[in-house]
Amino acid sequence: MTNQTSSSFWQRPSTRLGWWAVGLGGVFVLMFIINTALFMPAYQGLPSTRWIEILLPFYGIFMALCALAAGFVGLIAVIRKHERSWLVWLTILPGAFVLFLVLGELLVPH
Repeated sequence: MTNQTSSSFWQRPSTRLGWWAVGLGGVFVLMFIINTALFMPAYQGLPSTRWIEILLPFYGIFMALCALAAGFVGLIAVIRKHERSWLVWLTILPGAFVLFLVLGELLVPH
């Protein structure tokens, strides 16, 4: 593997981990938009439909895992590979948000 130089803040990512983080973050954003635009209005407006009840929990879990993975990979790229691209820093935000939500659900009783 070649020794790649670290990128500056305004450049695109220069490491493979940085690009993986950006890709996973992009998948999360796309899934979030689809969820907000298509699934939630359809779920609220329709009577109990079997396919929505089966699909939405798995879709939500996969979307949260994409956000967590993007944040984790982005954090590793920043710390270990010295990645400084703004796109990689941006991928840490959804991961931190989902981690905050999951910890809130586990630690705070309802």
